[in-house]
Amino acid sequence: MTTISVRDPLGASRKNELIRFSVPGKRTEALWWARDAQGQAVLCQRLDNGTSETETVFAVVVSLVGETSLVLERPVEAGDAVAGIVELQGRESDCFVRLDTGAFDLELCSGRAEGLGSSKWGIKHFKGHFDEFELLPSGNNAIGGFYGPFFTPENGLINPPEHTTVEIEIVEKGPVLHHYRMHGTIPDGLLPELKSKTFSIDWVFAHQAHSFGRRYRVDDFQTVINGRSVTNKITVGDEFEGGQGKLVFDRFAAMGGTRYRSGDPYAGELVAMVAETVQQSTATSDKFKEFRDQLSDIESAHWDLYWRLFCKWEGVLTDEEITERLARVRAESHVKADLPDRFWHLAQEPVDVSAVPHETIFPGPADKTVEFHSESGRAMIWWTSKPAGAFQIVQRRQSGWVNWGSNGENECPELPVGVEIKTAYGPFADKWESIALQLETQLEIFVS
Repeated sequence: MTTISVRDPLGASRKNELIRFSVPGKRTEALWWARDAQGQAVLCQRLDNGTSETETVFAVVVSLVGETSLVLERPVEAGDAVAGIVELQGRESDCFVRLDTGAFDLELCSGRAEGLGSSKWGIKHFKGHFDEFELLPSGNNAIGGFYGPFFTPENGLINPPEHTTVEIEIVEKGPVLHHYRMHGTIPDGLLPELKSKTFSIDWVFAHQAHSFGRRYRVDDFQTVINGRSVTNKITVGDEFEGGQGKLVFDRFAAMGGTRYRSGDPYAGELVAMVAETVQQSTATSDKFKEFRDQLSDIESAHWDLYWRLFCKWEGVLTDEEITERLARVRAESHVKADLPDRFWHLAQEPVDVSAVPHETIFPGPADKTVEFHSESGRAMIWWTSKPAGAFQIVQRRQSGWVNWGSNGENECPELPVGVEIKTAYGPFADKWESIALQLETQLEIFVS
């Protein structure tokens, strides 16, 4: 009889944590029953990834206080009742799968490559069952996009999630765990060293778990962004929306205190250049006329529209005009970003981002961060297996758009490619630091 002992190095109470373990021999059955220390039946899913002729890998979700144990008993039989992840009918035309994990209702989409916020790939709808509050009601934004260095002023502002689609591979699929792998090619921008790059993204969701995992891999690259050499570092961006005047999250904090500068000079320069271009550009294409009409009221226009005006993929302006105009934006924003009056703040308390200029802050290095809603207590918590060098956090009341991005100023990417990201969501505002430590600290597993 095989016993699986599980121990938490933190000695904490864990609820619905995904673990994997391997046992000797090849087990062909897809599902097995184990019994926990309280005598309750626990479902185990055999994983194809890692299973061989000599050993079998299983995934299981466990709860414990300090430690627990499981005994692997028998295969699931045809008449056994099995609870687990459920697939639902999707709402978006590009929906690949909509899952009810027991903790979350989320929709994973492949994108439509229409150059619109609504055509992004990633998680397009997301809510937790603890309060049934939808973080992405319109589907015009997404969790999980990645941007820099491809989506930068230097590269002609190519926005990968809006301007490409992904193929989605099913790696594992069962009641305990779903594992998907996105495959895509980044559209070419202006910089030759960033052309023809491909990427993959792994997503892992587990039954009843209050967190999910992901990992980004991109072909090797090296370029210069914001005057700095960038080698295999990216911007990952998670977006949320509450509607005009409503914020789904209204505070940000980093573990150990938040070191940040407020305001976004680059955004101000970009908006000014949009206004100048709409008024003064000699472009005559139908696409330019279309964009000029959409930007007639700049304050109410979708933020992505500013970037799309200067995007090579869109073809609104020539490469030469994009390059010349964005060079001026870069030069001015570089100066303004580092003026003496942009002080670094050292905050021990969570930051009210919407109260600062441009409703934007740029925090320094961290590996455990949170955005939460101060009234309801709902919180999104991120842990990265290596720290990102900087972040951009936006909580914009005017539009209701909230962002978590792993980039510094002027779109400079700061998250190393290949790191693991775990993201937890729930009523965790008052205990987010302990949840973040649990994301970081793996459970210890012993098989005997």
